Amino acid sequence: MAMTIHECSIAIALPLFAAFVTGCATGASIATQSETPRSVAVVNGFVAPEAVRYDPDQDVYFVSNWGTGPNGALDNNGFIARMRPDGSIENMRFIAGGANGVTLHAPRGMYIVGDTLWVADADAVRGFHRRTGALLASVDFTPVNPGFLNDVAAGADGAIYVTDTPRNRVYRVRGGPTLVVSDTTLGLPNGITWDAENRRFLILPFNGGHTIHGWTPGTTSLVNVATSPGAKFDGIEILSGGSLLASSQADSSIHLFTGGTGRAIIHASGPPADIAVDTRRHRVAIPIVALNRVEIWDLP
Repeated sequence: MAMTIHECSIAIALPLFAAFVTGCATGASIATQSETPRSVAVVNGFVAPEAVRYDPDQDVYFVSNWGTGPNGALDNNGFIARMRPDGSIENMRFIAGGANGVTLHAPRGMYIVGDTLWVADADAVRGFHRRTGALLASVDFTPVNPGFLNDVAAGADGAIYVTDTPRNRVYRVRGGPTLVVSDTTLGLPNGITWDAENRRFLILPFNGGHTIHGWTPGTTSLVNVATSPGAKFDGIEILSGGSLLASSQADSSIHLFTGGTGRAIIHASGPPADIAVDTRRHRVAIPIVALNRVEIWDLP
């Protein structure tokens, strides 16, 4: 006997409802799978890639490369690549030492302010136009006898702040470099980023245990913000909602910090350096200096 439209709708709906109930019964496993980080791409061919910076406006990743030779050597063979979010290289030598009047020895951490891509180099902090690659500024650090300029970030005052790892220092750059923090408690400061919600900088120790430090400009004291089993921290990013993401060279992992406590969520193929978060796709780009590669992962 033929079904009416109403009876047919019920017949179709019942199996769908049963499937829905089954899905609810196994919801825990489904949720776990969706929250598992997933490798999206592994990009090889770099030369000691130390840092990645995502530009959401252009939807591009900048990758700084030390180049060949000893790190820190004034050899002018460092370069910055432009990489698309799928891992394809748009321009491997977008900005390169020795080309177009550019001096770039061993670029490390990067930060974007307006149209300027600020870059920590061996003896200076340099600014380049993020669209054209043209040199816009070069701040000489030799007068303060730097040890290893590592990472850069901008504060609420618009100035650039730079970590000097072996000297246990943080400098403020406005015209020239000014020493604003000198404290062994920094534990060889590596990554730095601005925490706008709490109006302070977050600073990672490379050899200072398991703690992320907080420092408010104008003060001389550090506070403990979060801890994790990881160590030898390098790059740090703040996620939406206030969670923190940090790379640990001690266990070749990316640690997620929530509520002041961190745990490893991604295990990279080698010690990760200065990471970047793709805010459009909720991904993290992980440079691995020793393997000349960048890994891209979906975040949970």
